[in-house]
Amino acid sequence: MVKSDGERPARRPATRLTRAGREKSITGPFVNPPVVHASTVLFDSVDDMLGGRQRYVYGRRGTPTLEALETAIAELEGAEGTVLCPSGLNAAATALLACLASGDHVLVTDNVYEPIRRLLDRTLAPLGIVATYFDPSIAGSIRTLFRSNTRAVYVESPGSLTFEMQDIPAIAAAAAERDILVIADNTWATPLHFSALKHGADVSVISATKHIGGHSDVMLGLVSAGERAWEAVKRTHSDLGLCAGPDDIYMTLRGLRTLAVRLERSAASGERIARWLAGRREVARVLFPVLETDPGHTLWRRDMTGACGLFGVVFAGWSEKRAKAFIDALTLFGIGASWGGFESLAILARPEKIRTAVPWRAEGPLVRLYIGLEDPDDLIADLDNAFARTANME
Repeated sequence: MVKSDGERPARRPATRLTRAGREKSITGPFVNPPVVHASTVLFDSVDDMLGGRQRYVYGRRGTPTLEALETAIAELEGAEGTVLCPSGLNAAATALLACLASGDHVLVTDNVYEPIRRLLDRTLAPLGIVATYFDPSIAGSIRTLFRSNTRAVYVESPGSLTFEMQDIPAIAAAAAERDILVIADNTWATPLHFSALKHGADVSVISATKHIGGHSDVMLGLVSAGERAWEAVKRTHSDLGLCAGPDDIYMTLRGLRTLAVRLERSAASGERIARWLAGRREVARVLFPVLETDPGHTLWRRDMTGACGLFGVVFAGWSEKRAKAFIDALTLFGIGASWGGFESLAILARPEKIRTAVPWRAEGPLVRLYIGLEDPDDLIADLDNAFARTANME
């Protein structure tokens, strides 16, 4: 639970990714921190244990491995501090529990990650926390939804299935008028391309399982908070007894160092493939704020410095059966949950089954693609082949 260092000289993002969290006081003479497997920490005396005079007191509450990643992320986020959680979903749960109590009301974007919707509706609702879902395009008009007991707003920009951008500065400005906290899922853009806290959010949640880990072999979540929410986040994280394993932390640190180059490649390939798909007669539209035709493009250009290779494709008048056959025909795209690794993925998305505030209406089925680090020409050829193999289906 380490605070960021406000004394560090300004550096560009790619440099910060490679340097953050590598202070000699943490890593010693090594480039990478030691991987410390620890539960019990020993003290020299009872007074040392009772007096809080020792840097590390228990494995769950701090090791050099843990401190290196917390320090790095807090610096990148411009946060008061960062805590690590066993998964991205757990990070979201920690943020919500830190900001809400029984009897509170929370506003949640309708394009939110589905497991968070289940968390709110199945677990937090019986505890007396009420969620209302809102149109992702609401911007400052969100103030019309505030109740006397509204304590937080949860945003995800862009949403990871339908990719609507939200006007986070406008939402945050409205929330600040009523002392309402804003929690932002920043997994898609990462701190490299979007500073959620600088744009008005109080808490930034990231699934490091995705881009930051980057190799589809780690489960880890991050919660970073600004001044208004940090003490509550730190306390809730501690009270819940949360921690991440040292090997997962180490692999996440490894992924962090190459995030800039991986994200640049994924985004460039993603944009190229998205534009190719947008020109196909079989495609009604591509859901990707990088494209000028996307409704969220203006907000993306204003608020973010880059993108990633995750986007949606709406097929023109296809049946779901044809969309399934299209995915099955792909050979370079795996079929699986998550994204952000080195490998490309494709899934069938069904947002119409979960949306409640704004019904999802589309010209056909929605397929979500994640573009990994393969050669984009090979990926385009694979997609082209899948179109050919399903050309005669209805």
